[in-house]
Amino acid sequence: MIPVTKCFIPPIEEYMSYIKRTFDNVWLTNRGELVHELEQRLKEYLSVDNIIIMSNGTIPLQIALKLLGKGGEIITTPFSYVATTSAILWENCTPVFVDIDQNYLTIDENKIEGAITDKTTCILATHVYGNPCNLEVIDRIAKKYNLSVIYDAAHCFGVKYNGESIFNYGNISTCSFHATKLFHSGEGGALFCNDSNLFHKSFYSHNFGHDGPLDFHGLGINGKISELHASMGLTVLNHIDEIIGNRRQVVEFYDNHLKFNYYRKVTIREKTEWNYSYYPLVFDSEILLLRAQDLLNQNNIIPRRYFYPSLNRLPFLSQQFECPVSEEISKKVLCLPLYKGISTQDLKLITDILNSI
Repeated sequence: MIPVTKCFIPPIEEYMSYIKRTFDNVWLTNRGELVHELEQRLKEYLSVDNIIIMSNGTIPLQIALKLLGKGGEIITTPFSYVATTSAILWENCTPVFVDIDQNYLTIDENKIEGAITDKTTCILATHVYGNPCNLEVIDRIAKKYNLSVIYDAAHCFGVKYNGESIFNYGNISTCSFHATKLFHSGEGGALFCNDSNLFHKSFYSHNFGHDGPLDFHGLGINGKISELHASMGLTVLNHIDEIIGNRRQVVEFYDNHLKFNYYRKVTIREKTEWNYSYYPLVFDSEILLLRAQDLLNQNNIIPRRYFYPSLNRLPFLSQQFECPVSEEISKKVLCLPLYKGISTQDLKLITDILNSI
């Protein structure tokens, strides 16, 4: 089988060297030596000043919304993974969906102002497939209306915009370190924040609110990552340039061998240093997508409809929003297999099938 992705499995001997340190320290969780080491190495690799690594990629979103959402309306995108919307609802805020740009697939910045009300507290936008939103315009709107900005940057490990880490934009940015991501810690995530006061609140929020063993800064939950997960993260980080370089080669193969006669690529925003995280195709119609998917499946190739359905149509929403671009695009996007180690033979099989339709 050729899956849409495979998690990178580092050499077990290398991983076990970090696990041995964990056992020698007799320290499995509560921010031990390896968590601190991983945070420091990530700061250096990503060129960021502040990072808190957490147990998964959803907890940072929830903490950001708890601190900045204030139970208000959150202007957000319908074209993202369900966790983006679920986090808004989980924190007792109200999602207000704004349609997307048909080329970049990120939130349409030109429609944000029309959705702002006196209940709006935040803009929560997703950098789709590692493709940045229109950061300048969103920042300008947020300042004009005194709104906070949270970026769901789950796909954005290593992405730079205008020469700077994508995680340095917004009041808070978040990332996922799930096993399927190009950088992973098995399970994990991170929160990035440049404001020292907000960073302090975010930090104690992920650690039960603690101020030392007996006192408390305020309300908190348990978002800590274990030393075992940090060990995986440190091991994977040793190979990250190799991983990204290999994925770049896969993307280049697709670019050079696909005919693009009944589907198109997503446009990567100008001034972006992309990370080759996904390879989505936008088909001319859902019928063509389903036909391509069926032929690939017949050859034991498993692409993914990512993201589908459009989140403004989730069944548990109390209010419906019309987002025709997102609803149409979500029906026509198919992500092709992309991971380190996929063979040229497999890539040729995939492209030959798509070109034969």
